[in-house]
Amino acid sequence: MGLMKEFKAFALKGNVLDLAVGVIIGAAFGAITKSLVEDIITPLILNPVLKEANLENIKDLTWGAGVKYGNFISNVLSFLIVAFTLFLIVKGVNASRKKEAAAPAAPPAPTNEEKLLMEIRDALKARP
Repeated sequence: MGLMKEFKAFALKGNVLDLAVGVIIGAAFGAITKSLVEDIITPLILNPVLKEANLENIKDLTWGAGVKYGNFISNVLSFLIVAFTLFLIVKGVNASRKKEAAAPAAPPAPTNEEKLLMEIRDALKARP
C-alpha cells in the first residue's frame, strides 16, 4: 500500500498536473500549427513552386528514389512557427514579470516601538 501512496503523492503534485496540461495544450497547438502550414502558408506562398513541380501538396515533393523532402520542409515550417510563437509568449511573460518586480514596494508601516518613539518626540517638541 505504501507504493500506491507514493504514486498518488507524485501524480497529484502541482508540477505533474501542470506538465500534463502543457502536453495536452501543446498537442492542440501542434494541430493548429500543422493546419496553418498546410492550409494557409502552403497555398498562399508555396503554390507557385508546387505548380511548377506539378504537385498539389508540399508533402508530395520528392527527390530521387522517394526521399520526401517536402514533408521535411512542412515539419520545419511547423517547428519554426511553434518556436517563434513560444518565444513571443515567453518574452511577454518575462516583460510582465519585470514590470511587477520594478514596481517599488510600499514602505512598511511603523512598528509599535517606532510609534511610541514618535509620540515621545512630538511630546518633547511640544514642551516649552
